[in-house]
Amino acid sequence: MEWISDPQIWISFLTLTILEVVLGIDNIVFISIQSAKLPLEQQKRARQIGLLLALVMRVGLLFSIKWIMGLTEPFIHFGKIFGIDNPDWQRYLELSGRDLILFIGGLFLIYKSTTEIHHKVEGHTEVVKKNAKPMTFTQVIIQILILDLVFSLDSVITAVGMVDQIGVMVAAVIVAVTIMLLSAEKISSFVNDYPSVKMLALAFLLLIGVSLTAEAFDQHIPKGYIYFAMAFSVLVEWLNIRSEKKAIAANEEIAKK
Repeated sequence: MEWISDPQIWISFLTLTILEVVLGIDNIVFISIQSAKLPLEQQKRARQIGLLLALVMRVGLLFSIKWIMGLTEPFIHFGKIFGIDNPDWQRYLELSGRDLILFIGGLFLIYKSTTEIHHKVEGHTEVVKKNAKPMTFTQVIIQILILDLVFSLDSVITAVGMVDQIGVMVAAVIVAVTIMLLSAEKISSFVNDYPSVKMLALAFLLLIGVSLTAEAFDQHIPKGYIYFAMAFSVLVEWLNIRSEKKAIAANEEIAKK
């Protein structure tokens, strides 16, 4: 029980918990958008199952650290296959298990966000077909599960890179996912109540998909830039929403007079 009095352990735990929550925001946004396709009575259950699956996946991956670290080791060397001796080029032409998962996950996210944006844009001018089949609960959960894997892998690799103690990693992940579970409904309601916010969220998912795909080819886009852009855009949108609400309230007051 010496860890209780070790300030380094607590600092690592708090830092990792905050990082895990930040990394999980993308996951919540995607789950919120996907669950909104279901009937209202199934949406909360879909969000809870999606986040619980993320928790199980992350804890499971944490107990498979050796396998996780092995995923970062290249298993295909295109540089050697094509006879390229330049070490700078060889670095970009190597493929690891992590790269493959990030690439597939990035493409999936780009496809889903682009499709959703297309439907939103076309929805203003096209009549929705009456015979269009709504997504089933199972289909939504499967899509959430696929992205959970990608986000969980990124989250676990971050944890492994920051902390040595498996107990601290597991505790931080459990606390982070609990916070996500408690805030998921509010975030989901906010995203779905405002069409402009939903479009902004889809644009962020597209950006994250591009970032994951680039990272698969060893082109790292600093996460700080992405999250700063997200935070700034959300702040601007929040100011717009407040401005619109005040304008509506002012018009109502004028109409009463």
